[in-house]
Amino acid sequence: MSTFFWVLWFFIAFIIVLIALTLRKENEEMPRREILRAVESSGKMGAAERTFLWVFSFLDTRFRLQDYWNMSKGAYYNMHRQMPLTHAEKYKLRIIWYWYPLYCLGGISFLAFIILVITGTVLGIYYVPGGEGSDPTPAYASMQFIMTELPFGYIIRSVHHWTTHFMVAAVFLHMCRVYFTGAYRNPRELNWLIGVALMALTIAFGYSGYLLPWDSLAFGAATIGINMALSTPLIGKQIATLMFGGSSLSGATVTRMYFVHVFILPVVVTSLIIIHLFIVWVQGIAEPH
Repeated sequence: MSTFFWVLWFFIAFIIVLIALTLRKENEEMPRREILRAVESSGKMGAAERTFLWVFSFLDTRFRLQDYWNMSKGAYYNMHRQMPLTHAEKYKLRIIWYWYPLYCLGGISFLAFIILVITGTVLGIYYVPGGEGSDPTPAYASMQFIMTELPFGYIIRSVHHWTTHFMVAAVFLHMCRVYFTGAYRNPRELNWLIGVALMALTIAFGYSGYLLPWDSLAFGAATIGINMALSTPLIGKQIATLMFGGSSLSGATVTRMYFVHVFILPVVVTSLIIIHLFIVWVQGIAEPH
């Protein structure tokens, strides 16, 4: 746990440093491929030097690291932070394209995530992650309390429930927009891969939350999930144990899904969203191809 703690804080510090270096303007005269040409033409460099320069050239071509460093020297003493231009301001658009509303899907997905965090936090105060014991189980009994006795509990759970569907749809349509407008191409291929990971994690978010009430629908979904995990060649039993707390459904399944839904996925998704938005800020929004 201590190693994970230090790695997490090192990652957060690295992101903060990168954000601090983004107060810059593009230097159009800087030859971005000079480093790459030097690596290709020189045969006297060792493997470590060549690897470092290749990686640096790859990142500099996509994220303008040299520009950030040069411009941050002057911006360090500037107290006025300018926010990046919107897509319409950057390209001086005077009309709205027929596909322009689709550029809001990423922001809609992020707004849905914020709503889910807020409503999920409220629900987590009253939810009891227990799948064993008396009938009904503690998990189902706590959901009954939220739905029938907690003031506005029915509304909060309904908002959380339907916002999940809304977020899944918005993320899927956002990825379709990126794909069909060619926004996944060089130099934005890394952000596309992060988006694919976020789509998969969004589905995992919805599935893990679907099991938490531990009613008949949740038990049926868990049965399908654990059978799919067990059908995985070679490591099926290990995957089932990792995800569901064993090779068969038990009270540990609810606790395991609760831990994944409340602790693991929020940290991973929040980190990827920050990186995703940071890269969009650096690279800008791609015009349709």
